[in-house]
Amino acid sequence: MSKDRLTGILVHPTSFPSAYAVGDLGENAYSFIDEAARNHVRLWQVLPLGPTGYGDSPYASRSTFAGNELLIDIRSLYMDGYLEIEDIMIPEIVTERVDYGKAREVKMPLLRKAAKNFLSSMGDDDRKAWEKFLADRSWWLDDYALYQSLCDEYGDSRWFSVWSTDLRDRKKKALDDAAARHFEDILIWKALQFFFFRQWDALKAYANGKGIRIIGDIPIFVAPDSVDAWTNRKLLKIDENGEQEASSGVPPDAFSATGQLWGNPLYRWSEHEKENFSWWISRLRETLRMCDIVRIDHFRGFEACWEVPRGETTAMNGQWVKSPGEKLLKALGSALGNDLPIIAEDLGVITPEVEKLRDDFGLPGMKILQFAFNLDDEGNFDADNAYLPHNMSRLSVAYTGTHDNNTSKGWYDELDDRHKDLVRRYFECSDDQVPRAMLRYLLMSNAKWAIVPMQDVLMLGSEARMNVPSTCGTSNWSWKMKKEDLTSSNWGHIGYLSKLYGRA
Repeated sequence: MSKDRLTGILVHPTSFPSAYAVGDLGENAYSFIDEAARNHVRLWQVLPLGPTGYGDSPYASRSTFAGNELLIDIRSLYMDGYLEIEDIMIPEIVTERVDYGKAREVKMPLLRKAAKNFLSSMGDDDRKAWEKFLADRSWWLDDYALYQSLCDEYGDSRWFSVWSTDLRDRKKKALDDAAARHFEDILIWKALQFFFFRQWDALKAYANGKGIRIIGDIPIFVAPDSVDAWTNRKLLKIDENGEQEASSGVPPDAFSATGQLWGNPLYRWSEHEKENFSWWISRLRETLRMCDIVRIDHFRGFEACWEVPRGETTAMNGQWVKSPGEKLLKALGSALGNDLPIIAEDLGVITPEVEKLRDDFGLPGMKILQFAFNLDDEGNFDADNAYLPHNMSRLSVAYTGTHDNNTSKGWYDELDDRHKDLVRRYFECSDDQVPRAMLRYLLMSNAKWAIVPMQDVLMLGSEARMNVPSTCGTSNWSWKMKKEDLTSSNWGHIGYLSKLYGRA
């Protein structure tokens, strides 16, 4: 049996139990790793780890290089000597779901206090680590810290419409004046990034020491109000006034009659080619410093992107515009090694050209079990569906569902009677056993990696769904585990199946 036949769990750190309204990189993250290792889980997949803005979507980060400050563990800062005991003795914030607003209200003052104490009293070892951190990351950290300070000053991240024209256009005098005006805040933001990466690096080393590799995630596009867009306008289809010339999205399909208008700026690929894709090389290199493997979200955009002209209110009137995917992947391989540890998110309507690009570079695609039970045009079961376990190719990563899907239990509960009957007959089980059977068949499949959302490990219903695409609300990105979930008896089933099907 091949030694790379592995089981993984998908859960974002924000979902770990915490006393501060949002999960963090503290003791419960370590407990998760311990329980995963005990049950033969060898892959841990996370969502993008960057700082979030409006809506708190990890896929609309304020920076492609920075870490989310809300994930910093407060208790570790106390153990490091940067907070007092009374700072961490606050009553537990009891919330059923992640409450980002409450987390910011409670955590940010403590984080800022710890940063100030760190900056004013660091010892020799911390000073060496701090100076090395600044030297290694100043190429993105300086802009990020200034950007966050300006977001605070304006109370708004929309650099293109709210900030002054000189700051929008990054005039040197305006930048110098802002840097002087926010000197202390800039240092604080840098210190918070130091805290994040020190804690994340320690957690990753612990996971790797337990035999667990971490799968990270790169959204193909950057957010329009991000520091990435502010500092890289020439690489994006953004005009001299900071306005997007076109927006990203997907065309109308069976799921949406008007398509999806995402609103991200598109890449000006000709400029990337002039620089031999140096920005993308830096982006992937930095993500691989944080993670062992990277999932590229919306991989089909490497072959062609759906571009919607400025002023459109839906994605209906867009067009496919070719991307230099082959040149980009060759440049990445040349710079970072030809055996790129990339998973291609190849879901949706995928063309032969996208499949060829994926296969030419030997990248595994994704197979979603929940997508396997659609009826064909004549209303019959399609036994050739590529997402059915018996059809899954070895060079693929199989999931019951992703962060954008309902939980397996929730998915099954919401099926109509005809589809429920089809699913029951395929798995040969009763209604209440379908979610458990889905795990069995997923891990039994030929796919080299089988990854299960934590909600499916725990057999939870729709109440535990992580995200509903194309919606914005407090229920998105806010699922949170309970403390007892870290030691749930359901873990044992994953461990048993991993051994049974050669994934241990």
